[in-house]
Amino acid sequence: MKAIVIGGGIGGMSAAIALERAGIETAVYEAVKEMKPVGAAISIWPNGVKCLNTLGLKSQLRALGGNMAFMAYQDFASGATLTRFSLEPLVKQVGEYPYPVARAELQAMLIDSYGRERVSFGKRVTEIIQHNSGVTACFSDGTTAQGDLLIAADGAHSVIRHAVLGEQVERRYAGYVNWNGLVEIDDALAPADQWTTFVGEGKRVSLMPVSQNRFYFFFDVPLPKGLAEDRSTLKADLARYFQGWAQPVQRLIDAIDPATTNRVEIHDIEPFSRFVRGRVALLGDAAHSTTPDIGQGGCAAMEDAVVLASALSAHSLGIEDALLRYEARRVERTRDLVLKARKRCDVTHGKDAQATQAWYQELRQETGERVLAGMCETIEGGPLG
Repeated sequence: MKAIVIGGGIGGMSAAIALERAGIETAVYEAVKEMKPVGAAISIWPNGVKCLNTLGLKSQLRALGGNMAFMAYQDFASGATLTRFSLEPLVKQVGEYPYPVARAELQAMLIDSYGRERVSFGKRVTEIIQHNSGVTACFSDGTTAQGDLLIAADGAHSVIRHAVLGEQVERRYAGYVNWNGLVEIDDALAPADQWTTFVGEGKRVSLMPVSQNRFYFFFDVPLPKGLAEDRSTLKADLARYFQGWAQPVQRLIDAIDPATTNRVEIHDIEPFSRFVRGRVALLGDAAHSTTPDIGQGGCAAMEDAVVLASALSAHSLGIEDALLRYEARRVERTRDLVLKARKRCDVTHGKDAQATQAWYQELRQETGERVLAGMCETIEGGPLG
């Protein structure tokens, strides 16, 4: 059995590795000529960590991950701690640590594990043809690829999604802009072993430790789409949006390098219930594009990969049947993640000002139990418990 994997991102590479570990031949095709990951870093929560563990990447992941032992929320203006608690209860309950990692390093780890020389870059899909003997992928350079099945892991802007759904779906603007990047760890910004988030005015500023003595940072601001802002105006934009915020936020703005800081308008896609048509299956953002508000986008793609490989290796009623079993196991799970992220997005970013103010007040009373319980529920809903 041979699987064509379209997309060399986190989902596609996880799927290729998982399928090969299940004894299925794969070939990976990526549209771009050089991988440039979107976003500076990613938080891999224990459900995603367990998936990577099953792919044989346990030690490699730990080498990339930061030590995120605590979680804290700070008042936007004074910088005072609203709540701070250990993540150890979460680790004890779910049986694994969370690992924030630089996205480029995670991407390189996956590609190198699979075999960089085996990935075909600069292969942009133009057409998918299903026939009795399998699937043919046609590329813009005039070449084709043949397989028994095809996995569409070609991202939120998937060109294959239409072939599965039979209709176009529109991306939904979530209402805010995110700036993200990496800076050197500095205790004047935040503790080196803590996920620190400053909140207020429907905005947030967050820092997470990753490897090599770096913080992953991000700023969120509710804004209209399409503003004329880029790296040339980045520091002035952030200084304006965060005027009056606490000193660590001002120090962070001073410390960042606009040339390596990303500005992203955040979108998701309304959940849909069809991931499979015949021998073609959607995976990752192509199937369930979500906002990053609960940190589960990449983790969900890793879950897809593990479930897909399990379905194909554990069932003997044919490829189409196995893919439908994959779909059945993933549709509700991923719908839940997309909608949870959307709900958290709206509260965090002030869509209902009263709800957001109530959340700020709740944080002052938070002991960690409620926040961790929600995280554990999300994590334990994954395929590996």
